Amino acid sequence: MLTKAPHLFDDATRVTAGDSRWQGRTSDDYWAFVGPFGGATAATILRALMEHPQAAGDPLSLTVNYCAPIAQGDFDLDVRLVKANRSTQHWCVELTQGGGDVATLATAVFAERRPSWSHQQAPFPQNRPFEQTLPYANVAASRVKQYDFRFVEGEPKVASGSNAAPANAYSNLWISDRIPRKIDALSLMAMSDAFFARIFHVKRKLVPFGTVSLTTYFHADADDLAKEDITRVLAVADARIFHKSYGDQSGELWSPQGRLLATTTQIAYFKA
Repeated sequence: MLTKAPHLFDDATRVTAGDSRWQGRTSDDYWAFVGPFGGATAATILRALMEHPQAAGDPLSLTVNYCAPIAQGDFDLDVRLVKANRSTQHWCVELTQGGGDVATLATAVFAERRPSWSHQQAPFPQNRPFEQTLPYANVAASRVKQYDFRFVEGEPKVASGSNAAPANAYSNLWISDRIPRKIDALSLMAMSDAFFARIFHVKRKLVPFGTVSLTTYFHADADDLAKEDITRVLAVADARIFHKSYGDQSGELWSPQGRLLATTTQIAYFKA
């Protein structure tokens, strides 16, 4: 059941407008191992863009480069419209703290989506219904506690050691907010970074890890998501290579009815 009280996610991604910059604040509810959950940071940036008085259209893509650690507390967002035409807007956002150097650098594209020919090439992944899939119980980080993960395939087994041959990086799972919240562009943005690090799956243990750059593409606008009227997504994630301290990760977010809502890719640092 959807709650009428302010959702933790909306509190965590709240922004306020200033004279020349927007302000946000890290949330203890979405704190990861050594810093704020990157998906919450990305969603906060996206919220600032969506609420900007010059914004037009819907999010088409957002790239977030995590340049330096973000400390607990307040941060500033320098939001700039770089270029706009009849169809698209191109934005740049810099996140700083205390007047210091840039900690996060983001670029975004907004688009006016118009009716056109449509075809979904990607097949809907095989799955088991959400209600018939058990919640993942091995939750370690506080930001993970805000999500209900239900693995159809590829549950991480981080307690089994790393002496065996590398395991498969692929996962197929349901993701929803632990307190249900209707899926919108902001939750898609955060959930696109909610996957467990692929290196945890492959090595079967927790190792130092951090996202360096994340890009998410949106394939549904606000009207599409309103029609879907959902509180969970089916997600798949995989990796192709781990080499010299960096590895890739890709993912897809689907509606329960089989619509591809967003795709994502990232490059991440690991120490193993």
